[in-house]
Amino acid sequence: MHAAELFVKSLEQEGVKYVFGVPGEENLRFLEALRTSSIQFVPTRHEQSAGFIAATIGRLTGKTGVALSTLGPGATNFMTAAAYAQLGGMPMLMITGQKPIRKSKQGAFQIIDVVNMMRPVTKFTKQLIDGEAVAATVREAFREAEEERPGAVHIELPEDVADDLVESQPLEVKKIRRPIAEEKAISQAVELIQNAKSPLLLIGAGANRKLTAKMLREFIDKTGIPFFDTQMGKGVVDERHELYVGTAALSANDYVHCAVEAADLIINVGHDVVEKPPFIMKRNGQTVIHINFYSAKMDQIYFPQQEVIGDIANAIWQIKERITPSSHWDFSKFLHARNQLLSYISSSSIDQSFPIKPQTLVATVRETLPSDGIACLDNGMYKLWFARQYQAHEPNTLLLDNALATMGAGLPSAIAAAMLFPEKKILAICGDGGFMMNSQEMETAVRLRLNITILLLDDNGYGMIKWKQTGMQLPTFGLEFKNPDFVKYAESYGAFGHELEKTEDLKALMKKTFAVPGIHLIHIPVDYSENDKVLSKDLKKRICS
Repeated sequence: MHAAELFVKSLEQEGVKYVFGVPGEENLRFLEALRTSSIQFVPTRHEQSAGFIAATIGRLTGKTGVALSTLGPGATNFMTAAAYAQLGGMPMLMITGQKPIRKSKQGAFQIIDVVNMMRPVTKFTKQLIDGEAVAATVREAFREAEEERPGAVHIELPEDVADDLVESQPLEVKKIRRPIAEEKAISQAVELIQNAKSPLLLIGAGANRKLTAKMLREFIDKTGIPFFDTQMGKGVVDERHELYVGTAALSANDYVHCAVEAADLIINVGHDVVEKPPFIMKRNGQTVIHINFYSAKMDQIYFPQQEVIGDIANAIWQIKERITPSSHWDFSKFLHARNQLLSYISSSSIDQSFPIKPQTLVATVRETLPSDGIACLDNGMYKLWFARQYQAHEPNTLLLDNALATMGAGLPSAIAAAMLFPEKKILAICGDGGFMMNSQEMETAVRLRLNITILLLDDNGYGMIKWKQTGMQLPTFGLEFKNPDFVKYAESYGAFGHELEKTEDLKALMKKTFAVPGIHLIHIPVDYSENDKVLSKDLKKRICS
């Protein structure tokens, strides 16, 4: 068979169900092999979107998502998605085409060094120069993509190599057991926790990737130690739990940081420094135990004194089995911070003024979306409000990007979620700025007959940067623009467009869109005047008293 056919058979062997992308003439042999395979090829309207969708497939399943592009401009369009997957710990394979490498009649037309371009934003990047190497290269790429820490990988398949006739077969996929933490490290961690006065548990993105929810719940229920989470760790443990004290949407001076300041020991499970820091370590401050698949990357704000390296779920199980709840533990300040947060959320979410306030939006979405429904956030000001005030009930049900924090990924992420879980209610929550970066994928979603509701938050500008600009006491400049009629825009793609005219109508409108199959866009004017008042001025007043 042709090397391109071997490549596709190797993808089948890895369990790949979808390939997303925009093909070119250099990968037509590969496309033909896809046509006769069990894999569904999904043409997208931009390579960046294909990468975002593939990365989210990886995020939600732990299995590598796959995206395809041609050479040159197709490959360069992958770069943001590659960084998104790499920083976010999402397994994704990008396949790019290339001109023949043995004999070319087109000179340097469209030629750039894609492999070296990809090197800074991938774990593995390689050009295939021999068709017989396809099977081993694909197996190695998938191993690299899925092994902790997960991330992006890339293979370049030149046109003439794809045409090679080969005798190889796909390599067998074997499950590899992750190593567990050594006994001495476990014993030291148990001793530190046992002797602490006010230990506090932090749940990060790594715990969400490998779904360690069961062990963490058992640990919390046995010990009674309160917990908070990072933005990408939301939902690992149900945030309705009576010991949940909040999410670190900011790095300091929020309700949850009152609990952090009162802790003498932080048990940090699955945290990755690529996330916006959930707290700032200080010299002679709290003791931090780093529990993760890999050792800590030290910097000036994160330098844990104790590390437990190995499979997270197993490490938590071992610690749970050895620890005995202590009568001298004091969690009163943690629970006081929790009560302050819940009181604030309750009092701030009843404002029915129009345009809608972000606190009311968050409360309405939480009240309307089922516990297993998935909200996929683009990047914008609303992300902070959802991180602070939206209680995630299950793992990976609030998808946000707190690593690269790129705009444009909200709708592609929702497409991935809707394809994987057609039985669930799926939301894409996008600002007007981020939405317009990949809004063309509405056509892809309509074509696939998916069921997605898009909440389009419109403030006619780049709201988060305006908040920062205001906080620096600078005049507003360079952040405002005009938008299209979003209802008509949605309808032009064959989607349903809805206009929110009163804040109190949002819940009923969302329920209506959930009940009618298809792609629905709800245009929601939003009032971000609370940004500076709450997140800047109010939080500068010490709230921990």
